[in-house]
Amino acid sequence: MSGPAATGETPGTGSAPAWLGAVGLSVVIPAHDDGHRIGATLHAVREHLDARLGTGPGDWELVVVDDGSADATASVVGAAAAEEPRIRLVRSEDHRGRGAALRAGVLASAGERVLLTDAGLTTPLTELGRLEQALGQDSQENQENGDSQENRDSQENQSDGGPPAAALGRTGNRLIRALGVPGVPGFRDDTCGFALFDGDRARAAFGASVLDGPAIDAEVLRWMRRQGWQVAEVPVRRTTRNAAPRRTPGDRRRALVELFRLNAGGLAVAAVFLALSVYVFHGLWADLGGRYLKDALQDQNQWEWFVGVATDNITHLRNPLFTTAQGMPDGVNLMANATMLGLTVPLIPVTLLFGETVTFALVLTLGMAASAWTWYWLIRRRFVHSRWAAAAGGALAAFAPPMVSHANGHPNFVVLFMIPLIIDRALRLCEGQNQGRNVVRDGVLLGLFATYQIFLGEEPLLIAALGMLVFSLAYLLVDRRRALEAARPLGLGLVIAAGVCVPLLIFPLYWQFFGPQSYHSVLHGDNAGNSPRALVEYAARSLFGDAETAGRLSLNTTEQNAFYGWPLLAFGGAVCVWMWRSKVVRALAITGGVALALSLGPWVPVPRTDVVLPGPWRLMVELPLFESVIEGRVAMVCAPVLGVLLALALDRIVRVRTRELRTLGLLGVAAALIPVLPLPLAVRERAPVPAFIASGAWKGYVKEGEALVPVPLPDPGQADALHWQVEADFGFRLAGGYFNGPWGPDRIGIYGATPRHLSNLLRDVRYGAQPPEITPQWREQARQDLEFWKAGAVVLPFQDRGVELRDMISELIGRQPEKVQDVWVWRVGPGQV
Repeated sequence: MSGPAATGETPGTGSAPAWLGAVGLSVVIPAHDDGHRIGATLHAVREHLDARLGTGPGDWELVVVDDGSADATASVVGAAAAEEPRIRLVRSEDHRGRGAALRAGVLASAGERVLLTDAGLTTPLTELGRLEQALGQDSQENQENGDSQENRDSQENQSDGGPPAAALGRTGNRLIRALGVPGVPGFRDDTCGFALFDGDRARAAFGASVLDGPAIDAEVLRWMRRQGWQVAEVPVRRTTRNAAPRRTPGDRRRALVELFRLNAGGLAVAAVFLALSVYVFHGLWADLGGRYLKDALQDQNQWEWFVGVATDNITHLRNPLFTTAQGMPDGVNLMANATMLGLTVPLIPVTLLFGETVTFALVLTLGMAASAWTWYWLIRRRFVHSRWAAAAGGALAAFAPPMVSHANGHPNFVVLFMIPLIIDRALRLCEGQNQGRNVVRDGVLLGLFATYQIFLGEEPLLIAALGMLVFSLAYLLVDRRRALEAARPLGLGLVIAAGVCVPLLIFPLYWQFFGPQSYHSVLHGDNAGNSPRALVEYAARSLFGDAETAGRLSLNTTEQNAFYGWPLLAFGGAVCVWMWRSKVVRALAITGGVALALSLGPWVPVPRTDVVLPGPWRLMVELPLFESVIEGRVAMVCAPVLGVLLALALDRIVRVRTRELRTLGLLGVAAALIPVLPLPLAVRERAPVPAFIASGAWKGYVKEGEALVPVPLPDPGQADALHWQVEADFGFRLAGGYFNGPWGPDRIGIYGATPRHLSNLLRDVRYGAQPPEITPQWREQARQDLEFWKAGAVVLPFQDRGVELRDMISELIGRQPEKVQDVWVWRVGPGQV
């Protein structure tokens, strides 16, 4: 296969154009078997350009690329070129595709601007004025501001900086463009069907392209955006006159193949992230029916229950924001708990087909991989050119030690794929005034993204918003002018976003804060902040970690919220020093430092001393919403901060020319990352569901509207009964439970149902206390508590201290139990106690 003859000669004539100087506008037309219409097109283009631009030799040129036509296309163009030296023919002996033709034509052009159109002029040339206006306004503004070529080059190295590189005629496909599908920027097979480019940038972009088919549009636009060049979209009208034949299935298949090729790198990164996520959770996947995350405490039971209750409510057309399935008789405010309705509801078909445990494992595995990919997408879009530098940053942001710790049972802190999209949309708003962006559209999308994140996890969004606020204030310090310029479009966009969020969220949030079983804050104790040592030690599931050390320095195994290790923190500090001239790096350094300081809590103990100092969190501990935040979690902001710093460092290291320095830099990266590489999450055998429950025998003991009272009652320390209820398809209700609910007249948030005398007694005896002497007062209290719970049966599975529990309950109730399969059962319905 031979390439195109990209010369100024017209084959068959032996003559060349006389004009060899600058050209104002180059019009590039790819043609294949268009002999029936190309003549009329050439005449129309010539007349329009002569009338609009002039008849001089440097006013315009028309480059027609014959892509191996089998008809008279080349001869028609050649004849026209013989009459008009501003018409040029570039020929390819073989039919290679529209992409190859566009590339050849653009590279053969000499214009200060390059217009791409088609052989049928399906977009009238009268629409050219719209495209010229989109480019001309920005150029005029830059001239008025005294922008030199040096300033323009500097802007091109920044994300979306400088005047537009291209103006695209927009005729459809608005949804895809509005959503900004990663890897396919507004793709359709005629995105560049009518487009005006800056000439030098067009030749650079098409020269860097490799695709020969229709997907070259997506390739060129993505390449331009990677350079930080703006692309404007302008509405234009189209006509069906002289339209090209409709695309064949073969054309569509080629486009899909090319799109796959174009996105192969991104797909490879996604595959790596998915493999890493499967590696972390492979112990759970090995036996979903019999394994339980060892360090999940009771959180896996709780979250599988959330999956199940959402499915049960929706399939039975009940209120998805409330249930009395546990916490009888008061119930549970599901909106005030981390139920993640944004995933549990869409995944109802998966839950119905495969069960709650599969949904739980799927959400964790795919959610962690998706979070890594969107962080990668944001970092590559905004900060670095190197794909694998961005991939390393995305992996650190999603698989950092705090994230792996929360992966034990907190999907809401693992599934964070919306946070990078929210950050990107906020950054687009910051660029709105200078880049001519659609602030209304970006504000609406920001509102929709934030609304969806509310239904994935409110606390992660609040912490992310705190991190973004700190970054904004930090940027105000390091670049006051740009920060103030961004304030107006950002503020307007936030108002628009709020206008979108409020109508969508007003009822769910009202229900959360003022509905049944709502609460005002959550008690976390005085040790919810990070110990200073926790910032530099390693987490239990890090390669260099020690479970005993990490356990002493954290609330529990799911709350190891820092533990980045001193090598990684030292590496981040070194990168900040190395790149301190970068304003973004300075703002990131301030953001990370403030987040670490806030995560220490309201009181900071000095290690190895008795000294306790006030911490900066004291300023926020009583603020609305923040009063419910576990302050140690604020350190999770540092995961994406370190991820961006890592990507910036790698992007520069791999371009260092000196081999020794490059090797030294890569060794430094390895030394920082190897100690915190994640280990697979530990698993244990899951406690079996009693046969009494699994067989359905419970149905003969618990009537409709009554509650089953397991011994001990479910609470944050032991919630296996929630798994029983899931396995019984929510056929019975439970007394007690593990959820967030109110306690006392002040409605302070606590974990679990409000304890009662009988529930406390059963738990104390189960875990070692001696049974008290059963007095009439104890019997009356037991009767009142069972009546409060609307109990139908008390169920004691065979377990440690089962004899003491059985004898004590028999005395309290006043009769002996029935032995049913593997449990003891007391009927305690109305009139039976």
